[in-house]
Amino acid sequence: MAAKSSTSKATSVKPLPPAIRRANRQLGEDVKTWRKLRSLTQTQLADRAGISRGVLSRLENGGEGVSLESFLRVVRALGVLESLTRALDPYESDVGRVRSGEVLPKRIRPSGPTS
Repeated sequence: MAAKSSTSKATSVKPLPPAIRRANRQLGEDVKTWRKLRSLTQTQLADRAGISRGVLSRLENGGEGVSLESFLRVVRALGVLESLTRALDPYESDVGRVRSGEVLPKRIRPSGPTS
């Protein structure tokens, strides 16, 4: 019997920039610290978050490929989801507060040379 040839397209994934790798590791460490502060095992937290222990382990160790949904499930299970959403609120920043009275455009179009 002849071996099947693979016709799937190879996806090219750019390597993570160093700043993102550092942030990934830091978020993982923060999740691990929160888990320990809550006196939870990896299995307990994974169960509460509805993910596998392996995914949680990858997240805590700064591994790549953990989905945003899995991260948010873990943060919610730790009870800190509201803190995260507040931290990302653009109107809590200096720029957001200064521009809070402006009506934001529905779309941002690239500016280019005008003819």
